[in-house]
Amino acid sequence: MSLLDEQTQTRKPLLSPAKRFYVSVFKVKSFEIKEESKMINRRQFLETTAALIGSSPVYSAFAQQNETAEVFFSKEISPQSLIKMFKLVGGNLNGKIAIKLHTGEPHGPNIVPSPWVQKLQEQIPDSTIVECNVLYGSPRQTSKGHRETLKINGWNFSRVDIMDEDGEAELPSNGAKYVKRFRVGKNLLNYDSMLVLTHFKGHTMGGFGGSMKNIAIGCGSSGPEGGKAQLHGLLDHNGQWIRGEELMERMADGAKAITDYFGKKIVYINVLRKMSVDCDCAGTSAAEPTAPDIGILASTDLLAIDQASIDLIKALPEGQKRDLMERITSRKGLRQLSAMKERKMGHDQYKLIDINKA
Repeated sequence: MSLLDEQTQTRKPLLSPAKRFYVSVFKVKSFEIKEESKMINRRQFLETTAALIGSSPVYSAFAQQNETAEVFFSKEISPQSLIKMFKLVGGNLNGKIAIKLHTGEPHGPNIVPSPWVQKLQEQIPDSTIVECNVLYGSPRQTSKGHRETLKINGWNFSRVDIMDEDGEAELPSNGAKYVKRFRVGKNLLNYDSMLVLTHFKGHTMGGFGGSMKNIAIGCGSSGPEGGKAQLHGLLDHNGQWIRGEELMERMADGAKAITDYFGKKIVYINVLRKMSVDCDCAGTSAAEPTAPDIGILASTDLLAIDQASIDLIKALPEGQKRDLMERITSRKGLRQLSAMKERKMGHDQYKLIDINKA
């Protein structure tokens, strides 16, 4: 359940009074506020964090008593920070490791910089950057155009596997509502583990693009009856691109197939930087970001990392979050989170750990 009711645009408590969070220590600049064993709810957490985020962002660890999900946070946004975050969550990855990210449209201004990814990949043995061709109008609709775009954007330091270049495969999605067998790039089956490296931002159709969308739309094959067409509803709605809650549910179906396939061998990093209201698929036409950079998150829990990303954006001052939150709520993007929860794809309550304060 979201903190913001998209129908009434009013805030409501996320948890019942019996389900609360603990706060131990806030540290802001030169003073501390200690509240040992004080019970606070999530709304209070966001209100308090909002007071901190504008000057010296420090996110203390909050968790429901019986919660197990952990989300690591670093204010530092750099290749060195990416490496630190990966080492916190990537210990269970082995074998052939896929690094799934959005490599961008030609000259895309907001993507995770390719030199940063190069430094990260140097720390991950037997890893390969993976992508799929796209369904919308773009040079990346074809493998030839996609490879030319990869060169333009600096992805020439390593092989990039366009996973649907040679066909597709089907994966079952347990508990799916719409897409019970998801069509993915065939080469996905060549990998034992996956790092999902996501530039977190807004999205014209999805409201926001986080880790869930990265592995759903991002791993779907691009053919006329492929996984991307499945998720966009083209096969069930006479070629019409669906929007709203059904799109979010379909994306959750697709992502569930990916998480089912990799099991515990999949981890997530969200980079909250250059967060335009538009996706990286907009390329150079993407709107200039109005939200500030926040930091990097990492987790082994898909729902928790996307939920934490949304919570940190909500905690921004009104003037800084307005455009991005309007895009998210107007497209029913928060339905992504509840759809993941319904499919048991993680926890919407989590312990947020600032690695610089731990």
